[in-house]
Amino acid sequence: MKRLMLWPVLLAALMLAGCGQKVHWYGTDITGVMPPLKFAMTRATDGAGVTAKDYRGKVALLYFGYTNCPDVCPLTLSNLAAALGKLGEKAKDVSVLFVTVDPDRDTLPVLKKYAAAFAPQVVGLRGSKDAIAALARRYRVAYNVTPASPGHPYTVSHSAAVFFFDPEGKARAVVLDTSDIKGVAGDMRQLLP
Repeated sequence: MKRLMLWPVLLAALMLAGCGQKVHWYGTDITGVMPPLKFAMTRATDGAGVTAKDYRGKVALLYFGYTNCPDVCPLTLSNLAAALGKLGEKAKDVSVLFVTVDPDRDTLPVLKKYAAAFAPQVVGLRGSKDAIAALARRYRVAYNVTPASPGHPYTVSHSAAVFFFDPEGKARAVVLDTSDIKGVAGDMRQLLP
């Protein structure tokens, strides 16, 4: 009789064991699909050389753009700043890494001023053209810079993806649209320690 009474308890324990906490993302879950965060760039804030290791222990968001962008970049960074505002004190544990794809025009002082206009957590990063291209290839980000020529203006195009990395540097989510501030903040919050 005692054995029969243990079966419901055992069955309930097995069912609960199979109910791991599933993560629900606003963005697309890329856990295990994309490589960990890895780069070597110059930080616009202080001109220091930095790598991905400098951002371990924080949630890092990676976004490629340029300071002369008329629409997508300022909108994306404004939305990310608004999402950071929803985190309160925890926002200090998040870094938004804004990598310029236009290093010819985005000097360190220009990049520093631009990033600072959004939030203290937005960090402008600049590298050589080869370093930027290698980082973009690593995360399958498309961009193109066409210098001005007679009859054609200087143009820059780029993907709008924002990649989310956990404090260990593992790629966890990607967002293509940051307009849902609450959803973006929720993804940040899930990755915070």
